[in-house]
Amino acid sequence: RARALLQQLPPQDCDERYCPDLAEEERRQLRAFSARRRQEALGQGLACPVPGPCHGCPCRKCGRRLNKGDPGIAASRLGDQFWHPSCFSCHFCHQQLVDLIYFQQDGRIYCGRHHAELFRPRCASCDQLIFMEECIEAEGRRWHLEHFCCLECDEPLRGQRYVMRSGRPCCRGCFESLFAEPCQACGDPVGADGEEVTHQGLHWHARAACFCCSLCRKPLRGQPLTCRRGRLFCSDACGRGQDASSAASDSSDSAFASAPSPDS
Repeated sequence: RARALLQQLPPQDCDERYCPDLAEEERRQLRAFSARRRQEALGQGLACPVPGPCHGCPCRKCGRRLNKGDPGIAASRLGDQFWHPSCFSCHFCHQQLVDLIYFQQDGRIYCGRHHAELFRPRCASCDQLIFMEECIEAEGRRWHLEHFCCLECDEPLRGQRYVMRSGRPCCRGCFESLFAEPCQACGDPVGADGEEVTHQGLHWHARAACFCCSLCRKPLRGQPLTCRRGRLFCSDACGRGQDASSAASDSSDSAFASAPSPDS
């Protein structure tokens, strides 16, 4: 219950004490925003049997009828309407509302988190609402200007190239040193600026010198291919030719290893 409350009713959305880094103007806007929401949208559902005059009325969410005496939830801000207890949930995330606390907007009920996000963006880093005039938008989410930083070195990334890693931005330097995959052909990491080709979980530079047939060196970008033990081939014939070459090499190595040494 406590976890659900923190998710549905973030304290930083209504209490400046949970936002110690806000400038004074941002604090003023947060206080005004919170007061307006409490006055215009906040309510608590009432669990009660459906009264006689509402016998046969449809549930506001699912539309199935509610009969006299059935358990129902009433929301005073939305008039004489009822919900099944399991239907009294946020319109956005569909989670049942803890303690029946809701916010209404345009005839719909929301949890506090998603009601606030109808009006203000939320920072993907600190989870606070953004009251600044400017913010950074990337990958479908938004950040405070100072919070859009590399997940490893905390280098600010405003105006910089970056790579997303586990849903968070990473600078090019950290990505290439910590996360870049090695090319199967040349062994060098595939950098953030390099074009990459992947196949069966393996990685290559997209250039012709790397992404090519292991036997005849034909470039394979945009071409049909086969993969055997991590090697690429343009055709089954090249694959069989490579297998024959490997078998001959293995036989020679075995013969050399079994020959007696001069000392013996």
